Amino acid sequence: MARLARDSKTDTRSARTKLASRREPYWTKVSEGCFLGYRKGQKAGTWIARFRTQESTQAYESLGAADDHRDPDGLSVFDFAQAQEKARDWFDRKAREQAGLLVALDSPYTVADALRDYFQAREQKGSRGVYQDRKSADARILPALGTLEVERLTTKRIRDWLYEIATAPKLVRTKPGLDRQTKAHDARDPDAVRARRATANRLLTVLKAALNHAHREGFARSDEAWRKVKPFAAVDEAVVRYLSADECRRLVNACDPAFRNLVRGALLTGCRYGELCRIKVADVNLDSGTVLVRQSKGGKPRHVVLAGEAQVMFSTLTAGKPGTALVFTRPDGAAWAASHQQRPIDDASTRAKIVPAVTFHQLRHTHASNLAMAGVPMGVIAQQLGHADTRITEKHYAHLAPSYVADTIRANFPALNLGTDEGAPIQIRKVRGNG
Repeated sequence: MARLARDSKTDTRSARTKLASRREPYWTKVSEGCFLGYRKGQKAGTWIARFRTQESTQAYESLGAADDHRDPDGLSVFDFAQAQEKARDWFDRKAREQAGLLVALDSPYTVADALRDYFQAREQKGSRGVYQDRKSADARILPALGTLEVERLTTKRIRDWLYEIATAPKLVRTKPGLDRQTKAHDARDPDAVRARRATANRLLTVLKAALNHAHREGFARSDEAWRKVKPFAAVDEAVVRYLSADECRRLVNACDPAFRNLVRGALLTGCRYGELCRIKVADVNLDSGTVLVRQSKGGKPRHVVLAGEAQVMFSTLTAGKPGTALVFTRPDGAAWAASHQQRPIDDASTRAKIVPAVTFHQLRHTHASNLAMAGVPMGVIAQQLGHADTRITEKHYAHLAPSYVADTIRANFPALNLGTDEGAPIQIRKVRGNG
């Protein structure tokens, strides 16, 4: 902490009572070109900071009320030491502005400003997932933190917000114009608690990314406030749900014809909903048995390999169509858009009697899980799904792969004949499992 400058005229409340009221502040030199001023009014005084710029002009900043008649709180009323600390923060900002390390602002730069600039930067780079991240920020970050000045954010405030998100009810899809609906979660259910904390962690990732962007662009002096905030631990364990072959058939048969093609496409290729919606006839190469995904989540194109059943499906869907036509379209021929899949798959799940209802992303999990259980190497699955490396693939699917350890244990564990609750011996048979 910087050494406190002293001034016998203004550094105590009793000393300031002896000063005459005047417009010109009583100045205390803090450092070269930096001054703390006390302006004595008729009833009370205020603190003012003064900074000499590189152009030898003077910049001024009002800091707040002096503790002449009220006890200092460090927020709106300051004693001499608190006022000097606040002045030093402002001096530092002005110096960084002069050096080109901070952007000079006419108004406070808020969290809402940081999120806006961050999302715009991602859009300019062509990043994927901006739409969903923006919707999440609108719902969970902006209402709580949007109006706060980035420079005034504290670690405690961000931690409090993170905990509030983790304990808040889950937001439910609501029609436009209606009050946002929520659904409470069971705080006694470990899985429900884990899910809410995982959601809070994802939102914290978005918030930190926006604030780090603001820091790099010179809108914040330091990233310390949010750098100290750590996400909830042990909440992102892979919990992958995949459909059995029977559930896949029931779901497909329960879909309307146009949506059925999308569901089959997801199960047979592992593509995401948005990727399927953008596939054009020209992207399908039946000779090589591949589909080109031009825009993936990671921003890189990839070729998805089609097995026999998938080749037949794509051959049927592309027959006689021009190269610019979409492979998957709605019943009226229009393109599928964001969130158009939610209601159809909910309805199909109900008709197929699959509980809980399937999410479209679980069709991608089903494709990958079937590959893993068939013994396909993790590197090959990662390439099919478009993962940057095998870490995510292994996290979600490695436990499904045939395992030497599991096979060895199941083949050699002896029959203990412990019996059932009724006392009858258990019939142990050797099985070859999937791990």
